[in-house]
Amino acid sequence: MSFWDGSDDNTLVCIGVREETHDVKTFIFAPKRPVLFHFQPGQFITFDFVIGDAVVNRCYTIASSPTRPHVISITVKRVPGGPVSNWLHDNMSPGQEVNATGALGSFSYTRNPAKKYLLLSGGSGITPMMSMARAQFDLAGESDIVFMHHARTPADIIFRRELELMEVHSQNFKFIPVCEADAKFHSWGGLRGRISAGMLNVAVADYTEREIFVCGPPPYMRAVKALLEQLDFNMSNYHEESFDFAALEQEAAPVLAGGDSYEVTFTKSQRAVACPAQSTVLDAARAEGMRLPSSCAKGLCGTCKSRLLSGKVEMSHQGGIRQREIDQGMILLCCSKPLSDLVVER
Repeated sequence: MSFWDGSDDNTLVCIGVREETHDVKTFIFAPKRPVLFHFQPGQFITFDFVIGDAVVNRCYTIASSPTRPHVISITVKRVPGGPVSNWLHDNMSPGQEVNATGALGSFSYTRNPAKKYLLLSGGSGITPMMSMARAQFDLAGESDIVFMHHARTPADIIFRRELELMEVHSQNFKFIPVCEADAKFHSWGGLRGRISAGMLNVAVADYTEREIFVCGPPPYMRAVKALLEQLDFNMSNYHEESFDFAALEQEAAPVLAGGDSYEVTFTKSQRAVACPAQSTVLDAARAEGMRLPSSCAKGLCGTCKSRLLSGKVEMSHQGGIRQREIDQGMILLCCSKPLSDLVVER
């Protein structure tokens, strides 16, 4: 079943903007035509934003639940210097249209059914967890869920009121916010500090019996994973978001590998670039100033999918392309390294 129910029009219309915290906003979208969305809680979609004279592609996790299929929402933190998050905060308003494709990603509890879950999130990594929690709440799911969220201060707890209400109205849902410091005019009396063995043992004593999902900044996820490994947790029951959406905002220039290189010719743009054997085609093109459609840069979203007209590549993707597409000569530029000179239809 496709993301768009019976429609090939990928246009979304913004129907609402909600301020969650001082630097986080939720953007609510509806399809241009009245159709239903189909996705798994925890998945993401790719947007095509027209910023200035350029089309910029970005992946954002869906924060809303598929149990409410008439609209979708994304929740975005303003990143200092980030071109897309700042544009969204400053410009996106009801009535504006944007194209989107998806949904993609395997980070979802639906793929790992269990009687007990522990959702661990840090900062804006709360969004896929919120989609999962909302789905379970709407469906009156029987699974026992503990949702532990780490924030800088009480003022930075995204979705706090909604999560507290979910806890009030559900016997098998527990929300545990954790803060590092007090907020201005708001002292914090709950759990404080970074995640630790002591914190887990006190707050979630049965964590070893739970399926654990983790999303947040890379240092947060590394700390959680290292802690669980140290505690001899069964890591087959551990699941983490596989890439950092916030890092996409930094627009860092690619660093190309040295050594032998091959020539990559792009037919539509009539450009040719040198691509080192250990660099991806996308990085080589970006290093030469080419702006090709791309978003996740990890082989997940499929935004950079292109037809390879000649040559061979080594491609290591994470589900952003189907085998039948590969058989038809398609590749993902972000995770394809040249094995010969290439001709690409771009």
